[in-house]
Amino acid sequence: MEITVDGKRVLLATIGGDDDLVRLQQNPTAASDEIEAKRLHVRVHVRAGARTITAAFLEETPWTLETVRLQPFVRDFSNPFAAEGAPHVQSLSVQGPYNIAPTAQVPGARLFVCRPSASMPEVACARRIIATLGRRAYRRPLAASEVDELLGFYKEGRGPSPASFNAGIEFAVRRVLASPSFVFRPEREPETIAPGTAYRVGDYELASRLSFFLWSSIPDEELLGVAATGTLSKPDVLRAQVARMLRDRKSSALVDNFAGQWLQLRNLRGITPNPETYPDFDDNLRQAFRIEAEMFFASVIRDDRDVLDLMTANDTFVNERLAKHYGMPNVFGSYFRRVTLADDTRRGLLGKGAVLLVTSHATTTSPVLRGKWILENLLGSPPPSPPPDVPALKEPAPGAAPRTMREQMEQHRTLPGCAGCHKTMDPLGFALENFDVDATWRVKNVGGFALDTADVLPDGTRIDGAVGLRQALLTRPEVFVQTLTEKLLVYGIGRGVTAEDMPAVRAIVRSARAQNYRFSALVNGIVSSVPFQMRMKSPNED
Repeated sequence: MEITVDGKRVLLATIGGDDDLVRLQQNPTAASDEIEAKRLHVRVHVRAGARTITAAFLEETPWTLETVRLQPFVRDFSNPFAAEGAPHVQSLSVQGPYNIAPTAQVPGARLFVCRPSASMPEVACARRIIATLGRRAYRRPLAASEVDELLGFYKEGRGPSPASFNAGIEFAVRRVLASPSFVFRPEREPETIAPGTAYRVGDYELASRLSFFLWSSIPDEELLGVAATGTLSKPDVLRAQVARMLRDRKSSALVDNFAGQWLQLRNLRGITPNPETYPDFDDNLRQAFRIEAEMFFASVIRDDRDVLDLMTANDTFVNERLAKHYGMPNVFGSYFRRVTLADDTRRGLLGKGAVLLVTSHATTTSPVLRGKWILENLLGSPPPSPPPDVPALKEPAPGAAPRTMREQMEQHRTLPGCAGCHKTMDPLGFALENFDVDATWRVKNVGGFALDTADVLPDGTRIDGAVGLRQALLTRPEVFVQTLTEKLLVYGIGRGVTAEDMPAVRAIVRSARAQNYRFSALVNGIVSSVPFQMRMKSPNED
């Protein structure tokens, strides 16, 4: 195996063979640790800046399974989650830097807003640095007593040496980062109102709520500056800040965190279809599924689209690997680009590979998981938890003819306590049965049975396939919009939605309808709502 930095070899090591196999069988931990420490570890001098690091096996390894296939595998055998196939690298760690040369550059230019001088005594400069840092870290101005306390830590860490001003600042910074005001998001309660009374949070608290909602981070200087004027809660000012923050690159946190949570994209990493049944699946495809879903959701935010596009949009984002998997022609290269869908079955979230994979098992699709996902995430009607004694699906007797998934589920529905939930979930899931575990289109299941995707919803609506399901779900578009609003509100306020919050949720949906359900309309409605802007004063503990 060769490791290179910017194309220059820095390590060449031999791995494997009979001797390594015997040692690994005798003591796997000790042998693997020794191989890593003695053969796969290298320290080199690297100049500052972006560098390209590669690790690759140089010799071509024969792969006998290729000889029994009429076509070569599509998957990349450098799949870090696969245990079979050619040798591959699962991870590569970079540590350092070591033995850093001294530099005359002032450390932490944003931290050291001043330096001690004849016109700026040390203590005055330290106080200014601490007050500036504390305002950013605590997301509000510091009281004089708080600055004095932190200044005490500066003096304790300062020491007698003339060159230890930085050491004193470092000790004060450590205290700031250990403070509950930084680690948590405390909100000061007014002393003039009675316990159990509802009150509107202050502008600094509102700035933190807004920033952690849209950016998953602390407020920037502009947001803190607006909060300092006491005008942030004014509707026009608040809308202007929301528009600015959604345009900012930091709003990508909504995609990473909210979409990852809502659409369960975080679960993709732990799902690996059976390699014997789905031999062309690899980690490149897994990542492409995730990137497609993230870029699709990001386009709704960035372009301020109608959120119903999440269900109906005829565009998506693919690279060559994903396009081939979906059967889309004329897409080349590894970069992702927006394409127009010619196939209505791929429209919106219901056609996204990420959603279809996280709602499947390793060896087979699951109408139950897919139906449950739709109820929870698109319709806001999660089914109750199954009883603890629910039996598994019955396997056919030895020698008996195999049964379809629909036949097994219909038998399962006859069990007491199962019919109610499955009557709601199963039709939704069976409508997506044309999508296999790896999101490819099929007309027969693994056993060779023709798929039957037609069913009847609990309200009597007949559906057939993904397109019919989507049309049925959108007969009442406000249901999906309300579900998305609830999910965003839960994410924004950090707690579950209660019955007392539902009037605010419905008001947000009504207001957004007049604005064509644009994403910004939902966000503006949430940040202006009672649940987002108000809280209840804690009752007396005695």
